[in-house]
Amino acid sequence: MAQNDSIPLKYDKEVEKKSFVANPYDANAPAKAAFFSAILPGLGQAYNKSYWKIPLVYAGLGTTLFFYFDNNSKYNDYRDAYKRRLAGYEDDQFFGFLTDENLIQGQKQFREFRDISLLLSIGMYILNIIDANVEAHLNQFSITEDLTLRPSHIQNFSNGQNSFGVSLSLKIN
Repeated sequence: MAQNDSIPLKYDKEVEKKSFVANPYDANAPAKAAFFSAILPGLGQAYNKSYWKIPLVYAGLGTTLFFYFDNNSKYNDYRDAYKRRLAGYEDDQFFGFLTDENLIQGQKQFREFRDISLLLSIGMYILNIIDANVEAHLNQFSITEDLTLRPSHIQNFSNGQNSFGVSLSLKIN
């Protein structure tokens, strides 16, 4: 047994301060952000402190909903005009320049556009929830300069060709 083995080690607070301490992981944060965005679009982005995304969320939802209601209104106009013509009236807004066949085609077209707009609105709503969830996950990762991944370019002087590579560096204080 060596003589140094019997000496007890002292606890050093300076070593503890310099050791790596991870950010506390909140497993509920992504679920909260997704829940908040599901309740009120944009609230999950506010929870994540990404306030600049809130206008984008509302612009996307507003645009798709505008086209949904606009196409639905035009579909109803064409449908009502066609129904009035079938009933024998000739006083609709399209009389004189659209035939019955044109009214049927217009109904099909605007119904299709309305349905696509509804799907896009639902997609924007789901994208809002996914964005809040993913960002809450990513906010829990450290993005300091202590861990970097950088591409590098080195001239190989023996053959004159360029060499490319990637370096990973970890700095522990």
